[in-house]
Amino acid sequence: MMARRHDLVGLTVLAMLSVRASHPYELHRFIVDTHKDYVTGLPRSLYHAVDRLAKDELITPAETGREGRRPERTVYEITDEGRQELTVRMRRLLEQPEPDRRTFVAAVSMIGVLAPEAALKALRTRTAALQGSIGGIDAHLATLAENGLPEMLMLELECDRALYGAELDWVRTVIGRIERGELDWSGTVKQSLMEQLLDE
Repeated sequence: MMARRHDLVGLTVLAMLSVRASHPYELHRFIVDTHKDYVTGLPRSLYHAVDRLAKDELITPAETGREGRRPERTVYEITDEGRQELTVRMRRLLEQPEPDRRTFVAAVSMIGVLAPEAALKALRTRTAALQGSIGGIDAHLATLAENGLPEMLMLELECDRALYGAELDWVRTVIGRIERGELDWSGTVKQSLMEQLLDE
């Protein structure tokens, strides 16, 4: 299992290898070309993530080769255990709102690795959690107002409520688009995009 709770680099590697076996240099290019800005510390963090994932047997070397005078490169592929870990981690990030919204952005950017039904279930769970958070903030604001707290001191809570509300509206929109079949979920689209970027 992945040691870090939010190993976004490792999660991204698993997601990309679930589409196509690749070597770390290809993964690095894909992360940069698709502007996955939540992945920081490149390229060092990527190579560390690959080492960790291989040690945990979530990915495995598929082949090693050399092109011309370039250094030898190892191509990795995801294991069955890696696919299970990816699914569990993705669902958790989609379902549970957290103060660090970067984790949700990361999960959304890779949502296609889940089956549409699993993605819908996770997003519906998130809407319920967001509604609960908004309700809790509203109750807190009401209590503070009753106690005479100046509005200036409640702006932070109001900001949180606005952000949760905007996220809730957006998640509901995405759920509707998935339900209506407006988002293409085929693996062919994912693989062709990855191949197009990597072959440029």
